[in-house]
Amino acid sequence: MSGAQRFSRTSLPVTPWKNGGGTTQQVMSWPQGAGLDSFGWRVSIASIAAAGPFSVFAGVDRSITLLEGDGVRLFTHDGRIDHRLDVPHRPFAFSGDEAIDCTLLGGASNDFNVMTRRGQWRAEVRVLDSASAIGAAPHGVLLALRGAWRLNDEACREGEGLQWADATQAWQALPEGADARLLAVRILPA
Repeated sequence: MSGAQRFSRTSLPVTPWKNGGGTTQQVMSWPQGAGLDSFGWRVSIASIAAAGPFSVFAGVDRSITLLEGDGVRLFTHDGRIDHRLDVPHRPFAFSGDEAIDCTLLGGASNDFNVMTRRGQWRAEVRVLDSASAIGAAPHGVLLALRGAWRLNDEACREGEGLQWADATQAWQALPEGADARLLAVRILPA
């Protein structure tokens, strides 16, 4: 794939989890067609509907951002990690090597997930609320979380985004309202 491709959250396919605790909508994975054991990086949106363990991904760095809902408490049983993911649009990074468990802080929630294979790729995940330059990156995802955005010459409404792979892109992001939010992911070689 080269150049930026548009996507909408409402049109991403939904895959139920094997344990029944939620669903995943894959936004993009690299290389194309790579499975969970062979991706270099992966971006997805998950709906967490039940408490339970997160899958362990050895050698993978992860970032999770609450999109909607009450959120979850992420923790390890040895107490090294204990994080309330209950503030929307605030990325939280952790190692996929960790045996993370989660409990719901209320009802179901939706979150944005970025996974990068350590030693190959690294991700920069930011939430923007004002006009910003987004530096060049060979891979990435932009998602309008709230309000409309102008991304270079592309208009993106809330819930829409752009993704690109293997084609270096830089962006000028301009919000079209005072409370607009944009999730910007740049994926760079490690």
